[in-house]
Amino acid sequence: MNILDLSRIDGARALVTGASRGIGKAVALALADAGADLAVAARTTPALDDTVRGIEERGHKAVAVAGDLAEPGTGAAVVARAAAALGGLDIVVHNAGILPLADDGTPVLVPFQDSRQRDWDSVISVNLNATAEVCRAAHAELAASDRASLVVMSSVAGILGAPLLEAYAASKAAQISLVRSLAVGWARQGIRVNALCPGWTPTDMTTFASGTAPLSDWLMSHVAMGRWGDLREVAAAALFLASPASSYITGHALVVDGGLVVPDGGLAGIPKPPSPFVTG
Repeated sequence: MNILDLSRIDGARALVTGASRGIGKAVALALADAGADLAVAARTTPALDDTVRGIEERGHKAVAVAGDLAEPGTGAAVVARAAAALGGLDIVVHNAGILPLADDGTPVLVPFQDSRQRDWDSVISVNLNATAEVCRAAHAELAASDRASLVVMSSVAGILGAPLLEAYAASKAAQISLVRSLAVGWARQGIRVNALCPGWTPTDMTTFASGTAPLSDWLMSHVAMGRWGDLREVAAAALFLASPASSYITGHALVVDGGLVVPDGGLAGIPKPPSPFVTG
C-alpha cells in the first residue's frame, strides 16, 4: 500500500456533530473527500443543507440529523439515528460546542467573579455532558467496527489558562481527560480515541476576536507563526486522526495552533502590543 493511501477512508461510515458550519463542516467535507459516507448533525436540518450538498457533490451519501445537544438524551438519539441511516459507524467526530451566549447571540466574556452560574451550566451541559453521552452511545457501534476512531474536538483552551473563558476552558480540559480514559479503557476493543485541540481559527464562535483588529493583533502576537489557523488545517488533522494514517495513536491530544502553546508563543523576545483587556 502506498503511504498516501493510509489517509483514505473509503467506505467508512462517519458521524460529525456540529457540522453545519465552521470546523465541523470543514471536517465533514474532508472525510467525504477521503471516501466516507456521512451523517452530519446540528440543531436543525436546514442548517445542514450546504454541508449535505457538499458531501453529495463529492459522490458520497449524506444524512442530516437534527438535535439540540443541550437537551439530555439528544446525544444518544443522534448517534442512534446516524448509525441506523448508515448501517453502523466507523468514525465519530464530536465537534459540537458552545461559549456562553447573551440573548443577542454574542459571547459572554466577563471576569469569572462576575459570571453567572447558568452560563457555566449551559457550557458544561453541551461541551462536556453531551460529549460523554455521544461517546457512551457510540461505543457499541465503534466496537463492532474494524476501523473504529473517535475524535473529540477539544481546544488549546483546555491546555492553557483562558481568562474570561473559564467554563469553556474547563469543559475542554475535561474532554481531554475523558479521551485519555476512554482510550485506555477501549483500546483492546479496537477503538482509538483522540482529542483535537485547535488554536485560534476563524469561525462564528471566534468572530468576537477575529473581527476586532486590536484584539486579533494582540492574540496573534502570542502565536509563534503569527497568524490565524485555517479551517482546512484543522480538518486535515481530524482526517489524520480518523484514518489509518494514525493507526498507532490513541489517547493523544493533537494540538493545531501555530505554536500558541509553546511558552509565551515561542516569541518571548519579541515585544507584544498592549493587552486590550487592560484599561486605565
